[in-house]
Amino acid sequence: MKYATTLAVLAFAPTIALAEPNTGMADFTYKAAHHGKPVSSVLWYPSSDDGKTTRAAENAVFYGVDVEQDGPLSEGGKLPVILLSHGLGGNWRSLAWLAEDLAGQGALVISMNHPASSTFDFDMREGLNHWTRARDMSRALDKLMDDPTYAARIDSSRIMAAGFSYGGWTSLSLGGVTGNLAGEIAECDAQGEASSHCADLKKAGVTFGDLDPGMWNASYKDARITHVAAMDPALHHGFTKANVAELDADTVLIALGEGADRLIATDFDASGFADLLPEAHVLRITPARHFSLLPLCKPAGAAILKEENDDPVCTDPDGADRANIHQQVIDAIAAQLGL
Repeated sequence: MKYATTLAVLAFAPTIALAEPNTGMADFTYKAAHHGKPVSSVLWYPSSDDGKTTRAAENAVFYGVDVEQDGPLSEGGKLPVILLSHGLGGNWRSLAWLAEDLAGQGALVISMNHPASSTFDFDMREGLNHWTRARDMSRALDKLMDDPTYAARIDSSRIMAAGFSYGGWTSLSLGGVTGNLAGEIAECDAQGEASSHCADLKKAGVTFGDLDPGMWNASYKDARITHVAAMDPALHHGFTKANVAELDADTVLIALGEGADRLIATDFDASGFADLLPEAHVLRITPARHFSLLPLCKPAGAAILKEENDDPVCTDPDGADRANIHQQVIDAIAAQLGL
């Protein structure tokens, strides 16, 4: 999905002193042998007010969030963990509104820039190696569990993989869902450029047929994952019960929009994926569009993006309230984890 330009703008977010928040934020970059380079990552956590209050992930287009840079972890009991995965061409800032809120409610949230599929490290062909994203998440959890500051505070009965769009697939994969490369090939053959994802692949000169079916279809389940939240997830075409046999985590599927506002590539009702998960909780948000999960836009945001020839990601359907859409997602995930 095309929003690399949008998220590139978002990535250069200023830091401004503001009012006291209750969420801490710290760098959480870690080594990843499967990439041969570090994964840039951020940890969000409940904090006291002793840190440097800053504004994160804000620019001329998007509103950001209030955090305490490197503030101390609040005292208390066990905390759930959320591993948060962005969409294709996105970065950790694109879901800052979600990470900040959930951390403020009492979760440890790790959001990362997936190498090869993030805003400033993007290669469509390499980025389609979806298993590297699952490994990014598992490696982040390894680091958190090895960190003496946080290890004793982790509630191992509440460890969630969550993600948006391509990141929604990443979260499902970490939960145990396996891919079906033949299904994705058939979907692009059938939909052609009507599917924005298939159109983007064609424009980049990449096809699913270029990929290794053995690697694509393998399991990347992390047995530590107890919960999954997939927000408008992609890459679930042609699935059978065998593809979901290993998914035993408490799962929430979130759909954005209906009819013409529903993105073909992420429509888990049309693909039949939702039918394979009768025990999953399904939240369908309307009116909305796929990009309604990007940050709240400033008044001039749409005009700025239009000048950049980017997608109209600041334009929601008539009657939609992006802040309300965000709150529905926050509430669903918070309830799922018992926050």
